[in-house]
Amino acid sequence: MQIVYEKPKLYDIDSMQKLVKEAVKDGTILPRSDDEVATNIRSYIIAKDKDKIVGFLALHIHTKTLAEIRSLIVDEKYRGKKIGKNLVLKAIKEAKDLGVKEILVLTYQKDFFKKLGFVEILKEKIPEHKIWADCIKCKHFPVCNEVAMIKKIS
Repeated sequence: MQIVYEKPKLYDIDSMQKLVKEAVKDGTILPRSDDEVATNIRSYIIAKDKDKIVGFLALHIHTKTLAEIRSLIVDEKYRGKKIGKNLVLKAIKEAKDLGVKEILVLTYQKDFFKKLGFVEILKEKIPEHKIWADCIKCKHFPVCNEVAMIKKIS
């Protein structure tokens, strides 16, 4: 197994959508249309084993100082191999290179992100435009069990 991390191409969208399909169905990841993924293709980082996409995430920029890690998924067969961790670390590096000061995440995997330096915050601290742009689309809205976490980047 040789995992390569790279920016996806537009032809990767079908594979990405297939990988995230079950998580979208159960509501742990928000649905994104092919057009939305295409429009934001530069924000994604994929993990590949040979030619197979085995994980990905998006680093979405909200403001000049705040970004968000979204849609983190790793194929079940590849979990426990540090692929998720490496994706997040690559997103943190990219955010730092862009001059982002903080990274937000809404997650059901609090301990995973805590190990990577994220700290829990009150949901009231989440920017309002995030709630109305994304959370409103969630099947769990407004009763959400996700934890809001943030990481300051130095």
